[in-house]
Amino acid sequence: MSSRTSSKITSKKTAALYDSHVLKNYGPAPFTLVKGEGSMLWDAENRRYLDFSTGIAVNTLGHGHPVWVERVSEQLGKLVHVSNLFNVAQQGQLAQRLCERAGPGKVFFCNSGAEANEFLIKLARLHGRAKSGGEEGHCYKVITAKNAFHGRTFGGMSATPQAKVQDGFGPLLDGFLHAEFNNLESFRSMVDESVAAIMLETIQGEGGIHPATTEFLLGIRELCNEKGILLLIDEVQCGIGRTGRFFAYEHAGIQPDAIGMAKGLGGGFPIGAGWVADAYAGLFTPGSHGTTYGGNPLACTAALAVMDVMEEEQLLEQVTERSVAWHSALKKLVEKHPQHLSGFRGMGYHAALVVNGDPLPWVGRLRENGLLVVRGGTDAIRLMPPLNVSIQDLDTAVEILDLTFGTHT
Repeated sequence: MSSRTSSKITSKKTAALYDSHVLKNYGPAPFTLVKGEGSMLWDAENRRYLDFSTGIAVNTLGHGHPVWVERVSEQLGKLVHVSNLFNVAQQGQLAQRLCERAGPGKVFFCNSGAEANEFLIKLARLHGRAKSGGEEGHCYKVITAKNAFHGRTFGGMSATPQAKVQDGFGPLLDGFLHAEFNNLESFRSMVDESVAAIMLETIQGEGGIHPATTEFLLGIRELCNEKGILLLIDEVQCGIGRTGRFFAYEHAGIQPDAIGMAKGLGGGFPIGAGWVADAYAGLFTPGSHGTTYGGNPLACTAALAVMDVMEEEQLLEQVTERSVAWHSALKKLVEKHPQHLSGFRGMGYHAALVVNGDPLPWVGRLRENGLLVVRGGTDAIRLMPPLNVSIQDLDTAVEILDLTFGTHT
């Protein structure tokens, strides 16, 4: 190994390299994480942290799961990448597994959640053109919800009605309308012949863990059927078992026309996917969309390992069972610390405590006490443990939260 890359890593050295050479569009913690095992992470100075951030809902199986490591390591030595000019065995296998979960349809693989949602937006445009008899520009609009987050590409950003995401990048992509979340009449009032689709997160994640109500989702499904428009569901953060169902929309009993997924799918290896129902899969034809890296053998192997472990260890059942007591303990914290906490939101391991005031200082204080969490929206801290977290670690997280909120007056 080159001496330039073999020197001992320290948090101070890494921070200096960041300060000198890495674009300052993040606000990273002052320490450098170098090792993980299960729900635990260690920094360069060997301090230990309980990881309830999971790379923002990415590390589905925690860190270093032996099955995942073995499968990815084995594939790494066989074949990492070939282009989509060739059939990839693992891609076909993964597409089959996802269709078994989502329903009869077809899958497009990409690298991230933003790309998965771009796929949904392009599907909406193709559907609108087909509805207009092949003419473009008559039916192309997509209605999304206020406080949503659909990514930082130009399409995703235009679909995301948040000033902190959009400011400085105008003019945005044309064709997005924004209605009130969980307000069916707000969506209905915007639907006309120019609207091709509605795109929704089942649970708004980055916006602060706001679940859509069952009544709202059923109403949106009925509205889409009535008007002949597509229902596009963004499961990038809330999907892949995080709520105790493989897809969060399953709780409402609806069937989307297309789904975007990513984050937890690869268990830490980058992969995104878009599923589209058979009725609309034919809108894409050779050359109409593509990707270089998406669905390569290594990424698909990682995702297949996640799905295998999820089934073999019955993680969906585990999330459902263990989250009952965990939610109860979190709600008791709200009652115990009303000066700092005002509520609880979420499903399964996609949960949030609502804080009074800015949540960011609490993220820092919890880090200092050994618990990694993520800010959500303007008033919440997101709690997203790995699906295989132990009961003991769930209890430890509650103890750290109790200590932290109890220490500050």
